[in-house]
Amino acid sequence: MISFFYESDFKLKQAKWWKEKLQEVVKAENHETEEVNYIFCDDEYLLQINQDFLQHDYYTDVIGFQYSEDGPLVGDIYISVERIQDNAETNGVSFENELARVMIHGILHFMGYKDKSPEEEEKMRKGEEKYLPFFAKYPNVPRGTF
Repeated sequence: MISFFYESDFKLKQAKWWKEKLQEVVKAENHETEEVNYIFCDDEYLLQINQDFLQHDYYTDVIGFQYSEDGPLVGDIYISVERIQDNAETNGVSFENELARVMIHGILHFMGYKDKSPEEEEKMRKGEEKYLPFFAKYPNVPRGTF
């Protein structure tokens, strides 16, 4: 099961649709979810997590904590909505496009994708690009924004 929680004023529109698309990604990678929680927050909330748990003192768009090694996926994925908005503007894409990319990124980590080395990062980017089209028919988003 995939669930969404909010630690900011942001509320995900079409939440059921997003859950279905994320489940399609997981299924395409031959995995299952038991309990994956996406927690949407602001920069300061995620910075505090980054400092407290990872000893990193910088803003980031996504941090995941996986609680399972084998079997169905279990974990929490924290996403800074402010970073998504800034990155979308910087990259010239819609908010929904950047949000989909980061949500995919987080769950790919739970399925064994890494991004520490250039080779791992390339594989991660290819995974994001492979699954981004799953989100291309977002309700009420103009065609071509993905």
